[in-house]
Amino acid sequence: MKSKSNHTKSFMIYEELVEKIQNGTYQPNTKLPTEHEFMQQYEVARGTIREALQMLYQNGYIQKIQGKGSVVLDIRRKYNFPITELVSFKQIAKAMGGTSRTILQELSLIKPDAFIQTELNVSTAAEIWKVVRTREIDGEKIILDVDYFNKQYITFLTKEICEDSIYEYIENELQLSIGFAKKEILVEEPTEMDRTYLDLEGFPNVVVVKNHVYLEDITLFQYTESRHRPDKFRFVDFARRFANYSYPNM
Repeated sequence: MKSKSNHTKSFMIYEELVEKIQNGTYQPNTKLPTEHEFMQQYEVARGTIREALQMLYQNGYIQKIQGKGSVVLDIRRKYNFPITELVSFKQIAKAMGGTSRTILQELSLIKPDAFIQTELNVSTAAEIWKVVRTREIDGEKIILDVDYFNKQYITFLTKEICEDSIYEYIENELQLSIGFAKKEILVEEPTEMDRTYLDLEGFPNVVVVKNHVYLEDITLFQYTESRHRPDKFRFVDFARRFANYSYPNM
């Protein structure tokens, strides 16, 4: 069991390192000193340093990259990704500023396999648009969107539409009202597709946002997996306290 004094020391080291990252002593995209160097600097055990570094990692100040150690993240360039809002990448990119680009990797009509049949609640006879797009911000490929649209509702797609905004096309051209989405957020190991289409060198995981998207009339028309490089985003939400809330049966 860890002693209280060791835990307090690790937190003090964590706070001091946070201050040095924030004031620029440790610059973005540079390596922190090694665990051994920190042990000598603070005259503490390796476990204390590892606990401080883990707190830095958990709070988004550093990324542990295999073969490179702990790299300082640019906390000024972390993008807010709204959890409770349903927005397009084009809208997010506009709010971020900088330069952004959507690269279409695949646009095809497919017959749904068992997984997509379940996620979109369709039969084997359905036709589904599969759209794979890489999202690039300031020259780095940091989001991979894999979308499945039910062709019964989204009747027509082109490369130009996919590289601009599918949601704008749905609302402005098809005159459909997008209503809401059910979202699930997971942390997963990168797939072969992630490593092919994203700049992921040294990153051991991706943050995956799974969406089931409905029209205003509660028609399910889209299932998507939005796969994010973990160092570039903070996932933000607004929560209100309900004192008399009762949890549903699980």
